Amino acid sequence: MPPGKITSIAAQAHDSQRVNLFIDGQFAIGLSLATLAQERLYIGQELDELAWLRVEAAAEAERAMSAAARLLDARPRSSAEVRQRLRRKDFTPAAIEQALERLSALGLLDDAAFSRYWVENRQSFRPRGANALRDELRRKGVARDTIAEALAATDADPEGEAARAEAVARSALRRYAASPDRSTFQRRLGGLLQRRGFSLHTIRPILAILWEELRTQSDDQ
Repeated sequence: MPPGKITSIAAQAHDSQRVNLFIDGQFAIGLSLATLAQERLYIGQELDELAWLRVEAAAEAERAMSAAARLLDARPRSSAEVRQRLRRKDFTPAAIEQALERLSALGLLDDAAFSRYWVENRQSFRPRGANALRDELRRKGVARDTIAEALAATDADPEGEAARAEAVARSALRRYAASPDRSTFQRRLGGLLQRRGFSLHTIRPILAILWEELRTQSDDQ
């Protein structure tokens, strides 16, 4: 739409917080009331090229903000995840950064809070070792120091880490109970625990305990 005179500003039928802007009698763009006020737009105003580009940029930032908010409604996400998803939707870099800044200012985008949520959620529903959690958060673009803070409680609580590893091992024990020897048992069940991010230091004593339990059960039968 070329620059021109704003000839009409009409409320949108399905959203009372948005309006349609008409330039020289033709629909030009949809805007929120907030952007309308921010840009000080009014009927009869002449928009030059620079003013029109500013309005377009504001509308693009609005759309990016709405798209990001929908992503966060589905589940918490890291800043890097939201940025990547908005890039895929072809929003401009400026619109993406503006959306991220606004969401951060509103407290809706917070990598520290996201990291804590991710660790707590994993530990509650799909237990993981600190190594796996660290790798998952790194792949989601969370900064190293933020990950370290989120994992501080886990790293400082080896008994909790061992308890989670044992819970995972016991839940899978039936699959490995028929292993022909200790070496095979340790390799198979130990591999599962390593894939879940538990350290060898945590895994070894658990494997020893469970192997002895299996042997005792076998002797009692």
